[in-house]
Amino acid sequence: MSRVVWFVAGAGAGVYAMVKARRTAEVFTPEGLADRLSGLALGAQLFGEEVRAGMGEKENELRERLGLALHGTTRPEVTSGLDELDQRKQLGQRQQLDQREQLDRQEQLDHQRKGND
Repeated sequence: MSRVVWFVAGAGAGVYAMVKARRTAEVFTPEGLADRLSGLALGAQLFGEEVRAGMGEKENELRERLGLALHGTTRPEVTSGLDELDQRKQLGQRQQLDQREQLDRQEQLDHQRKGND
């Protein structure tokens, strides 16, 4: 009976060692390395998005606490880097509005100067 137990234990240990060796060998194949690298890249990307989101939230909190605005009289919300294209569009629109306001102010000043002369 003890020979059967030792035979089963040895067979189990052999199967375990074979499975472990096969998994280890798979890791070092080109496909296995590519999988690991893609997983690492995805993890880094997700970490970066989380950091950017946290930075945006903290910046909004600090601006709210200190009563600061980036430009002009409005307080734009800072969002995470996920909507970068939308942020660029909004920034371009804000800059166009600022330029229009500056031109309107300049025209008003010119008109007032002409009226005073």
